[in-house]
Amino acid sequence: MADGSASASPSSASPHQHHRDAIKSSVHNSASSRRREHAIAVGKERREALMRAKRVCRAPLSGSDETVVEEGDMVIDEEKTDLEARTAQAVEELKSALSTQGKGAQKKKIEVLRALRRLLSQSEVPPVEAAIKAGAIPLLVQYLSFGSSDEQLLEAAWCLTNIAAGEPEETKSLLPALPLLIAHLGEKSSTLVAEQCAWAIGNVAGEGADLRSKLLAQGALWPLARLMLSNKGSTARTAAWALSNLIKGPDPKAANELISIDGVLNAIIRNLEKADEELATEVAWVVVYLSALSEKATSLIVRSLVPQLLIGRLLASENLQLLIPVLRSLGNLVAGDGYMVDSVLTVGSSITDQALSSLTKCLKSDNRVLKKEASWAMSNIAAGSFEHKKLIFASEAMPLLMHLLTTAQFDIRREAAYTLGNLCVVPAGNAVPPNIIVDHLVAIVNGGALSGFINLVRSADIESARLGLQFLELVMRGYPNGQGPQLVEREDGIDAMERFQFHENELMRNMANGLVDKYFGEDYGLD
Repeated sequence: MADGSASASPSSASPHQHHRDAIKSSVHNSASSRRREHAIAVGKERREALMRAKRVCRAPLSGSDETVVEEGDMVIDEEKTDLEARTAQAVEELKSALSTQGKGAQKKKIEVLRALRRLLSQSEVPPVEAAIKAGAIPLLVQYLSFGSSDEQLLEAAWCLTNIAAGEPEETKSLLPALPLLIAHLGEKSSTLVAEQCAWAIGNVAGEGADLRSKLLAQGALWPLARLMLSNKGSTARTAAWALSNLIKGPDPKAANELISIDGVLNAIIRNLEKADEELATEVAWVVVYLSALSEKATSLIVRSLVPQLLIGRLLASENLQLLIPVLRSLGNLVAGDGYMVDSVLTVGSSITDQALSSLTKCLKSDNRVLKKEASWAMSNIAAGSFEHKKLIFASEAMPLLMHLLTTAQFDIRREAAYTLGNLCVVPAGNAVPPNIIVDHLVAIVNGGALSGFINLVRSADIESARLGLQFLELVMRGYPNGQGPQLVEREDGIDAMERFQFHENELMRNMANGLVDKYFGEDYGLD
């Protein structure tokens, strides 16, 4: 995937950049760039959420007449010796059935398609490569032709779905089938056929940006969006999953187009309101990518019922597969539009109390992703108004954040540090250092956080080291009775700063050397 370095436009970035950067003396990453980086990292988070970008279809769709596959019907390792031969034979029979005429011809086509589909869906490791080598793709494209029965179309699309779930080159082999798969998403297709085609397209989209571009160029977005409006849960769920694969970038164009389609935002709201957690999970992933990639989508979403529905889900559910995209969505929305903190999460409102409770719940989780995402969302709320800072400071989240700063994995420690740092400052404008909230700073330092920030100064990650230096500046400038420099020295902070004395990064070198010169110069210790 491409990198996520694109910056926000000035008009969209300026209202909310301070949320991430309140503790910083200079802006390093815009909120837009930050959210795009998150979007690009989501593939990893999906794996940690026990989800796959591509999925094998093993069981029939809801509403199909096909018998559900029993566990004992799976082809296990001991039976695989002849699997490739049987697959090649099944493809040969596909070819023969195409030329069959007269009575029984249609039944024969269904039988041979079903035989191949069962091999591709009931094998522990589907014989995708064998099917492709035997010439299955062009034959299956013919079986998708207009005028075919729904049963034939369903079986052919099911075969293609599972081929698309294979290795990257195997997925790319579906290129000749894409126009017909997209065409069968249309309103004239039965719901079952359209849903199965959506699944196949979702697998193709999950493979990478190049295939997503081809799907978008061939018009897959609009009919998938229409399917997400379906009242049938499985159809809306499959369409939402396919859409989340299709719009996930790095190009934001598809996300901007999707949110502009009439009825999409209402469908997101309606599906989040339903009790179906699997449906809510897939829709939440759509919100993740919309809010990560599209300023327009973020603006519309924060002004809708979506934030309240996401917070409700986060508070009520224990389902990790649902919690991760819900929390990621909330983090994107908080970072992406000042309206979210300033007008939705107003201090004293029940939705704000619920948001803080749900984020605190995630900070307590054993799951690394939940702790990291909750800390990130909390840091952006903490960069809001003075009232927001006081609310978090007095909450159950504080001891959790302090603990995470010194004990958690590095990426979580950094997010916790941003939150704690933002609780200590009120921005005073770009030209001057931020004003310090002394009682917050004292409590955080006395609680043992200083060593955690000094450890960040020692880290190889420049952004984290900068954050650590900025906190040390707050301590040395703002701790009462001029005790800040002594506290920093006691924790070996001077040594940590001096590692930048000849550093190649000019900003870091000047910042660290300036702090050492200012607070530990010739007059230090004379008092």
